[in-house]
Amino acid sequence: MFTSPLQLTEAPSIADRDTISKRESGVTEKSPMRLRMEAFIKEKQNEIVAALQELDPSHKFRIDTWSRPAGGGGISCVQQDGEVFEKAGVNTSIVYGTLPRPAIEKMRVNHKAIDPDVDSLEFFAAGLSLVLHPQNPNAPTVHLNYRYFETMDKDGKCNAWWFGGGTDLTPSYLYDEDAIHFHKCIKDACDKHDRGYYPRFKQWCDKYFYIPHRQESRGVGGIFFDDLDVEEKDQEQLFSFVKDCLASFLPGYLPIITRRKDMPFEDREKQWQQLRRGRYVEFNLVHDRGTSFGLNTPSARVESILMSLPLTARWLYMHEAEKGSREERILTVLKRPVEWV
Repeated sequence: MFTSPLQLTEAPSIADRDTISKRESGVTEKSPMRLRMEAFIKEKQNEIVAALQELDPSHKFRIDTWSRPAGGGGISCVQQDGEVFEKAGVNTSIVYGTLPRPAIEKMRVNHKAIDPDVDSLEFFAAGLSLVLHPQNPNAPTVHLNYRYFETMDKDGKCNAWWFGGGTDLTPSYLYDEDAIHFHKCIKDACDKHDRGYYPRFKQWCDKYFYIPHRQESRGVGGIFFDDLDVEEKDQEQLFSFVKDCLASFLPGYLPIITRRKDMPFEDREKQWQQLRRGRYVEFNLVHDRGTSFGLNTPSARVESILMSLPLTARWLYMHEAEKGSREERILTVLKRPVEWV
């Protein structure tokens, strides 16, 4: 009688083991940080989408849930051609993968805890990204992203981790009260953890969201930070900081969009908004590291990555703002960052 040999099965991946853990035990304060961050950003995604949906109940968000072959996936919530937003996207993304040696060497520049003697490393990344492009040119575009990254050994034990993120406001027409309110809300969140955070991360934001070929900033700023790890503060402190920053978003933006969304405007103001949207596209496609990282990740979901782009934009040859106009004023501010609070 012929007896077939025993079939050896592959050990479950870290993503598989995490899925089993979540199903059997849920996510608690004792769970690995990667699972806690995933649960947190999904909770905030639901909260933000619900709040935005209340502004325009007649145009429902399209919600797509997707998965990655190597593990993880995401949820993309997008509204297009609504009454309030031309395009609004609120996405979560969970990625499991393997870093090759060149990527490991590059990351070790900022994270010495990464083992330098391995040819590959398992990694996990989780993030919540949001971009809202309003219909009304008096209402500002807003961007938000908070993320967590860790490297792991084959057993799923974390050996290096860091947080990154921020939020920034991009008006076509400047209302000082809007910029002041937005910056005050994020400053209050920062000050709860370190009074040096807001000025440090505000300056970082001004430098990051800069369009060199235009010699102007993308907008009026906010905060930006990256690579915050154990050399900054411990993991629980930084997770608490990220949670407070994310919690400050709706109080920081909803009052602004509420008072601007129904203001009257003329066609020339809409055309100016389209020109400013063009600048937004230029930054995101040419200079944004997040867009580049996403598009270069194997099995990337391109539609979710490019969610940040506006539905419409415009480029005019040799366009110049009229002297003394509101258009000239916003350009002046974009050339020289302002301390709003």
